Amino acid sequence: MTSSPSVIDTAAVAGPLPQAVLLDMDGTLVDTEGFWWDAEVEVFAGLGHTLSEEYRAVVVGGPMTRSAGFLIEATGADITLDEARDALNAAFLRRLDQGVALMPGAHRLLTQLAAHRVPTALVSASHRTVIDRMLSSIGAHHFALTVAGDELTRTKPHPDPYLTAAAGLGADPVRCVAVEDTLTGVASAEAAGCQVIAVPSVAPVPPAPGRTVVTSLEEISVPFLRALHHRAPARGPARTADPV
Repeated sequence: MTSSPSVIDTAAVAGPLPQAVLLDMDGTLVDTEGFWWDAEVEVFAGLGHTLSEEYRAVVVGGPMTRSAGFLIEATGADITLDEARDALNAAFLRRLDQGVALMPGAHRLLTQLAAHRVPTALVSASHRTVIDRMLSSIGAHHFALTVAGDELTRTKPHPDPYLTAAAGLGADPVRCVAVEDTLTGVASAEAAGCQVIAVPSVAPVPPAPGRTVVTSLEEISVPFLRALHHRAPARGPARTADPV
């Protein structure tokens, strides 16, 4: 199903809600994708390299290892992957200290899900240190569990993060809705078998079967989720995550 709010009839839908809602963090719940890019520009400028704007669409939404590895290869910077990872995390955390804004509709959606007792998980490719710092802004009480990219053998775009989150909530991934802002995250959630709502941030996310694309979290509500889940096509079993 490829949909937008204009074609999803949310009126008088009394069907069940998803078993759980699994939410990405950067660019989805918090307005930080620009922070990551600024951190990458700063770190590589310190190494004598100016990052091309076209690199931004390549690294957005990716795990730290992939993004840093790409930028090292693209620039030829004299830095190891571990050094780049540590420098990028430090530069990003410095920006978080200046404050971070929630995306429009994020607080309302999380509050509404809690009021309807819909289990939620935060599923991010960011490292645990970043997630724990960010939870002070988002509200840790909103989530039954959180999944960090550095706690898994494979992170996004592999299905493991979403499979891990669903298992931790005792939910069937096929009966979960994932909310993502990048193609990398969408690929991860869809590979796990989740129904996906894409809210594109930096780069566009094209429509596809089984994927709903909206422009803002403000368009997602409990009635919206009921209608979406009610109209969801039958999906095959989710993949199995590799042991971690």
